[in-house]
Amino acid sequence: MPHRLALALTCMFLAAPVSAQMVAEVQFQKGNYGTTVNGTIKGNEYFDYTLGAQAGQKMFVELNVDATNGNGTAYFNILPPGSEGEAIYNGSMDGTSTTIELPEDGTYTVRVYLMGNDRDTDKTVGYNVDLSIQ
Repeated sequence: MPHRLALALTCMFLAAPVSAQMVAEVQFQKGNYGTTVNGTIKGNEYFDYTLGAQAGQKMFVELNVDATNGNGTAYFNILPPGSEGEAIYNGSMDGTSTTIELPEDGTYTVRVYLMGNDRDTDKTVGYNVDLSIQ
């Protein structure tokens, strides 16, 4: 799908490979309310996907591991606008799929990260994340 390729290319250019944190702004194609993003993280890295939304909208997020040289222990958190790491959804406790009603207007962050042995032993995990806002 062309919008997935464009987003993947955008993510590659926005991500700083030497940094432990990578960030990409998610924008939906005109007429679409969702997309899939793909990536790879290793060890202590995490990848932040940012997207604007309004209070009362519903955000759907589903994370799937598609390749790993470890156990595939990838998770995501949803951080509200202005968060310094505090999550309104914690995937390591609540699961790899959710639909939540957003409490305020602003830019939300979906943070993909590793835990456990995969993080501690610097394993690499490939993933895809389905995102939508309605």
